[in-house]
Amino acid sequence: MVLVEGPSGGEELQMFFDADVEGTWQTVPQPSKGRTQNIGLAVRTDLGRFKDPSLQQFDTNEMEAFGVFLADTDDDGIEENYKFERRPVYAEIVPAVGHPFRILGLHVKSKGIFTAYEWSKWWSMADGNRRKLLAQVSQIRQRFLDAYLAAPAAERVPLIVCGDISDGPGLDSSEKRLFGSAVERLMGNVWHPELCLRNALFESLSKRDQERLNFAKIVTTSFKDPTFNNVWQREWIDHVLYSETHAATPWVKNVRVCTKLSDGSFIWEKHKHASDHSPVMVEIVTA
Repeated sequence: MVLVEGPSGGEELQMFFDADVEGTWQTVPQPSKGRTQNIGLAVRTDLGRFKDPSLQQFDTNEMEAFGVFLADTDDDGIEENYKFERRPVYAEIVPAVGHPFRILGLHVKSKGIFTAYEWSKWWSMADGNRRKLLAQVSQIRQRFLDAYLAAPAAERVPLIVCGDISDGPGLDSSEKRLFGSAVERLMGNVWHPELCLRNALFESLSKRDQERLNFAKIVTTSFKDPTFNNVWQREWIDHVLYSETHAATPWVKNVRVCTKLSDGSFIWEKHKHASDHSPVMVEIVTA
């Protein structure tokens, strides 16, 4: 389980699972300087599905790819300083049967604007958010993913990249000005298909919905849009991406966006303040 905006401290994160979640769990947080809500990872260890230890964490504070970096996002020949507000959580998971795999959990820059502004200020903020978002995903793709996926070890230890990417497919009005979609840039370059990541949620759609680009069944969050009289906007911005292997069938499958609890009630009705996103679940085949 990858947690976005979870408890920042290791003891807090472990206490949450010990007190409120069924089973026995091994948890690891990824601290980010100056942040009180960070990304964490938890593995359930009492069902015999993982070896002991069940995971090995790699501290992304110590990885150059996730440090402060320079990028020219508006193609004006000037590079600006960028950073990750929340460092990704990165770990190798070791199942009891089958091959290990790695997880990179992300929460990149939000592009949401939740207060109404005069249009020129709105556009300035929107463009700034998207420049930062594009810079972050480009850094992940160019400085981390391309190297990982090009290495022979990627076939033996495949990779899942998941979390709140703050972006859906295609280009919104501001992204058209920058000519860049964050999630599609993260997925990869069509000129190097061997380095691309598959999108598990998109693959969960029917052929008809895929052809029509109808994403209504995989909406992961909604919000009131103050710019348009608080109309509710429904968005698909949480993703599960995964690397290709030579297996006959995808190793990440049975993907679903969870909106209801086991008793049939909606999550947001019973737990109004738990999250403003719906959890995404997948089945991982390691054999």
